[in-house]
Amino acid sequence: MKRTYDDRMFIDTFEHEYTWLNGFLRNVSRYGDKLAVIDPLTGRRWTYRALNEEANRMAHALRADGTGKNDVVMTVLMNCPEFAVSYIAPRKIGAIVNPVNYNLSPGELALLIDHNRPKALLYSAEIWETVVQALEMSHHKPPRVILADNIRRHALPDGHTDYPDYLAGQPADNPVMEIRPHIYDEVLRLCTSGTTALPKSVPVNDINEVLSAHDIIMHYPLNAYDVCLNMTPWFHRGGCHVGGPGPSFYVGATVLTMRAFTPKQSLQWVEEYGVTFLMGAPSSLEMLARTQEKTPVDLSRLKGLVTMGAPLDRAACIRYLNILTPNIFNGYGTTETLWNNFLRPYDLPEHAGSTGRSCIDDEVRVVRVYEDRKAEPEDVVPQDGKTVGEIIIWSPAKSTYSYYDNPEMERQKFYRGWMYTGDLGTWDGNCFVTVSGRKDDMIISSGENIYPAQVEEVLVAHPKVSDAIVTAVSDPVRGQAVAAYVVPSDASLTVRELVEYCSRSPMLSAYKRPRYYRLVESLPYTATGKKVHYQLRRQAEEDQKAGLLKRS
Repeated sequence: MKRTYDDRMFIDTFEHEYTWLNGFLRNVSRYGDKLAVIDPLTGRRWTYRALNEEANRMAHALRADGTGKNDVVMTVLMNCPEFAVSYIAPRKIGAIVNPVNYNLSPGELALLIDHNRPKALLYSAEIWETVVQALEMSHHKPPRVILADNIRRHALPDGHTDYPDYLAGQPADNPVMEIRPHIYDEVLRLCTSGTTALPKSVPVNDINEVLSAHDIIMHYPLNAYDVCLNMTPWFHRGGCHVGGPGPSFYVGATVLTMRAFTPKQSLQWVEEYGVTFLMGAPSSLEMLARTQEKTPVDLSRLKGLVTMGAPLDRAACIRYLNILTPNIFNGYGTTETLWNNFLRPYDLPEHAGSTGRSCIDDEVRVVRVYEDRKAEPEDVVPQDGKTVGEIIIWSPAKSTYSYYDNPEMERQKFYRGWMYTGDLGTWDGNCFVTVSGRKDDMIISSGENIYPAQVEEVLVAHPKVSDAIVTAVSDPVRGQAVAAYVVPSDASLTVRELVEYCSRSPMLSAYKRPRYYRLVESLPYTATGKKVHYQLRRQAEEDQKAGLLKRS
């Protein structure tokens, strides 16, 4: 189409140069001597200049191994300096960084290795046993496996490379880009929960990265002199993009690395390092509040406490506003779309319990639910705060609307520029959306998504189990916990046997293991043979109150 001006230079510049990496490199020039990363556990610090130089060394090392355009660098890392470096380095040679949940079981990790076929794999020494077992189970063998974050000096497994040795002798200068980047190039591949043991792999392109950073920067707002502490794992979308490396390095802020959340340590670091934005799961806020009540610290520099993963109870919200900070933000979204609804401090506590209204560049609607098809995006339910429908998200700035090598799931989730979340909810006349449940019975425990089908598959493989249904019960710390109803095929089956069996399963991460069990004679099914999870969920609530569920 002919335009009223010559658009060739704009298109060429925008499509090839408006990248996240160029934004980071601008900050290396602007803030070279400013702190980018602080690792309180080891006392190490990296300026923007030093961080860039270490990322360059990793990029050169990866290229020397033959890693290049569209190759995958998988990282199974806790929130550590090596995560920050690996978030940057692959982009410098056109590769894709693929952060993976370090809490996965060996079998789950092996499936991801086979699915994504990484050229290199970096992992935290803390989980070396899991990684070794996963590599034994996987068919694909990454040519390079690198042990990193070795603060406890674990021995190096056979065939693995120590991170310092891998970077040793490599040049610190920016590598020459052998290909010209494009804003539609995949630069990040995140993993979300799946209905099977294989999590879905979510491609994130370069313009998604830039606009995700912009979204966080303008909603906080975040600037170069902020200090961010994300108490959740960075491998999540909410971890890397909500105050993690993505927006922080793009704006020139400082990040602290926290490998494992502890409330006392978190609050002490807020005071000691002048943290301005603190990010965590809703379950962590209660622990922070209790700790602050017992041993208070100075939180006066805290500009915002950001939480995602679940709505805030009104009474709890008021308590946190009084004890922690008057500036609480509560986001709602998905791995595929980042956050899309948002409660700002001025929305709370009045609208606590809802997910808020849509973010500036997004739109969130509630549409009707049909048994045999998706509702059209325009087929919305009344905005009466009562009528339940499916929550759908329009977020072209932050989503590729795709999964890596999973066309069937793409057809289920994406339609006409919208993501169909599977969440059920209501909305009111001011577009405040409230979640009321799930279409697929997903369980959310401590911010982690758990699909019953995967846990059920493990349980029914037990030789003494005839059938099983997994559902959720309330948990004061995690929000929800997994409860399993099991039909024995052998009368000698005990709960203890099931607990030991699940703890040994290579296909079941620790956070997915049932915490409650009940042995029953039968389970509810529909006339067409589908398990009725919602019926068991109601029963589980009653059984929990009556003490009929046995804790693992």
